[in-house]
Amino acid sequence: MKKFAIAVLALAFLAVGMAMADRPVNQTYETQGVTTSTAVVVSGALTNAESIVWTMSDQDITGASLDDGEVQYTMAYTQSVQGNNGYAEFNAGNALDTANKVVNTYNYKTTKQLDYVSYDDAYGQVATAESLTLDGAGMNTTTADKFLCPFGASSADFPAFCNIIEVGSTFSGTAVSMTTVADERHVAKSADVPVVVDYSVGLSGQGTAAAYYRAHFQEARGDDSANKSLDIVASEKTTASGMITSFSKAINYQSGVRRY
Repeated sequence: MKKFAIAVLALAFLAVGMAMADRPVNQTYETQGVTTSTAVVVSGALTNAESIVWTMSDQDITGASLDDGEVQYTMAYTQSVQGNNGYAEFNAGNALDTANKVVNTYNYKTTKQLDYVSYDDAYGQVATAESLTLDGAGMNTTTADKFLCPFGASSADFPAFCNIIEVGSTFSGTAVSMTTVADERHVAKSADVPVVVDYSVGLSGQGTAAAYYRAHFQEARGDDSANKSLDIVASEKTTASGMITSFSKAINYQSGVRRY
């Protein structure tokens, strides 16, 4: 099997030039950190399943609606691998940290690497699915005490917002060599740090591969949460079937008043 050559497809309008205005939520007094590492080499069957749902607010997550000035996020991640009648090598690393983050660090990051080939005399098959979603909403509030940079705020009000993005990929077939990386950040001490979602997949193999994003961004202006001034619904999906020499996709999302 030839090694895949990564040719990144950048989604430029998600990475630059957009006037998104998510503000991150700050950490709770006590924080949590969980890391896992997995390595499997097997002839026969392989299964792996992961799921995370994390909801966090700067006030109270139990309410049916947002209170005045509240910001709330829900992060959801799922991943599964199922392979049978073949030879497989699987490596995975996950890191979850609920503490405040700065630029170039993440609240959740995961890397997956899978090599699989079915036996010649059996009906071997492998199927993978991975999805990362970040859903954030916030009511309008004052910019006071939200920025470290004295030039970070353009007005005295932080407008309301409601933004959601999902990224992910799937594969099914008889042979594959693939790597995926996913990360996100939505917890920070101040609004100087933008909210981030990144995802990349690169593979070669025989079967069907797909990678995608789906997003809906809504932003207000000023101190009126009903004054919706931006509405974007966007999606992109790439699919390839057959003998896949190279399949690569990268998705990068930043949202904030200050971005880099």
